[in-house]
This record gives sequence, structure tokens and C-alpha cells, in this order.
Amino acid sequence: MRIALGALAGPLFVSAFTAIGARRAGYDWRRHAVSSLGEGRPGWLQRTNFMLTGSLYLAAASGLARCPRRIIGPRAVTVLVAGVGAGLIGSGVFVTDPVGGFPPPSSDGDEAGPAPSRSGVLHNFFAIPIFVGIPLASMVSAVSSARRRECRWAGYSAGSGLAMVASFVLFGAAFGGAPRLGAKGGIFQRISIVSGFGWLSALSLRALASLRRN
Repeated sequence: MRIALGALAGPLFVSAFTAIGARRAGYDWRRHAVSSLGEGRPGWLQRTNFMLTGSLYLAAASGLARCPRRIIGPRAVTVLVAGVGAGLIGSGVFVTDPVGGFPPPSSDGDEAGPAPSRSGVLHNFFAIPIFVGIPLASMVSAVSSARRRECRWAGYSAGSGLAMVASFVLFGAAFGGAPRLGAKGGIFQRISIVSGFGWLSALSLRALASLRRN
């Protein structure tokens, strides 16, 4: 069932980039971005991880669109989930520029760093439906559930969205050069990913449970 793919996508994505990062020389998960694993010749593994996960979310979105709105929320939620899938696929197609010191610059490189590449700009563009779309979807679902007095789901959805936004701000500051946060940018990014993708898994499981009751 396509909805089940939405429950599996997040855990598979996190497990894959954790394993990939553990095998990359010089990569520090506490400091470096997940997207940086797409750089270089070994980067095909993480690029495939992006695109496969995105495909799973696109399939899940088509299944969620057929679920009752009292379970999923307004149609905007499924549209935003599909946007997450498209964003992940785009993030795999277009590789990020070096960020947070990985990969390290070549010895003959410009110390000030090269200008952003077209691929890097497009990679950041495709991150928008992920890191903005998921919090929006969770908040829309939270408001819809609160109106039906489903307080637990509303609270979890709102909390997940806020956690993702807060950690997004922190990892953005870390990768932007904030001296006190620089060594923790990877941690904040992973908190953001786990918060948001965990909510997508919970949404999919909620939909599956509803279908089984019916």
C-alpha cells in the first residue's frame, strides 16, 4: 500500500545517510550537512537516497489524498507532502556546494570560497518544500485536528512543526558561520529532519490505522 511507503521513507532515509556518513573519510555528522554527502564520486549513494526517498513520498501522497480529510486534514496537507517528495528528488539531482567545511577545499582553491554554483543554488531551492513544507503541513493538520478536539494529534503535529522550524533556524545559523554553533550544525539539521520526517511517518501510520478500522 502506497501510504505505508510514507511511514517507511523517513526511517530509511535517516538510516541510509547515517550509514553513508559513517563511511566517508573526514565527514563529521555533528558538524557537516547531510547534503554534503552528495558531493564527490561517492556522492551517488546519498543522491540516490534523496531521489528514492522523494519517490516514496510522492507515492505516499497519492495514497494520502484518498484518505478522509478528518484523518489527514485539508487537501493542502497532501499537496505539501507531494512537494516534499519533489524537493527530495530535486535535492538528489542537483548537488550542494561545499558547506561547513566538507568536502575540504583543495590546496589551490580560493580561501574566500568560490561563488555559489547553479547546482548549489538549485539544491537550496529544492530544500524549501522540505524544510518549509513539512512544518506548514503539520501546522495545517494541527489546526484542523484542534477544531475537531483531537488534542493529542493536534499537539503532536504543532510540536513537530515547531521543533523542525527551531532546529532549522539553528542549523542555518551554524552553517552560516555562527562561531558558537558551527561545530553543532549537523546535529541541529538531524534534529530538524527527524522531527519533520517522523511526523510524516506518524501521519502515514494514522492514515493506515484509519483505513484498517474501516
